[in-house]
Amino acid sequence: MTDEQMRYPIGRFVNPLSYTAEDLRGWIEDIATLPGKLRHAIAGLNYQELDTPYRTGGWTLRQVIHHMADSHMNSITRIKLALTENNPVIKPYEEADWALLPDYRLPVEPSIKMLEGIHQHMVALFESFTENEWERTFVHPASGDTISLKKCLATYSWHSRHHLAHVTETVKKFVKAS
Repeated sequence: MTDEQMRYPIGRFVNPLSYTAEDLRGWIEDIATLPGKLRHAIAGLNYQELDTPYRTGGWTLRQVIHHMADSHMNSITRIKLALTENNPVIKPYEEADWALLPDYRLPVEPSIKMLEGIHQHMVALFESFTENEWERTFVHPASGDTISLKKCLATYSWHSRHHLAHVTETVKKFVKAS
């Protein structure tokens, strides 16, 4: 597997050209099922295995899981801001710096529980959206892009599958080694 394939095991995010009802349902399903799939993927891993990087120079599985909780926590805040304010400018954060904070050395269970709760909220919101709510937006100041909640859903669906693949591909290496 090349470095690019290890970095992006499902490929880079591609902005959808359209957003069909079927697409939205599929992406919501990705959000709904991520916590269970993640929990299943790491079942039986020990502390040392969770500290294995998914690629040379990449984050450990533990850091990936904590990152997912932090990222999706920021996402639900962005979604709620877009629903309650007119095209708000969101606050970005330094993901790589957050991954070095002491809480990223904790067991992963608290972050999986966070993902379970956050994803329940996300699904409840997404399933309730009217067409007007799907078109609500926020601005990401780093890129200057205006992002619709449809694109936000597509992005976090991809983000969920992207990092789940980091975990599952690394776990496959453990199975081959034993």
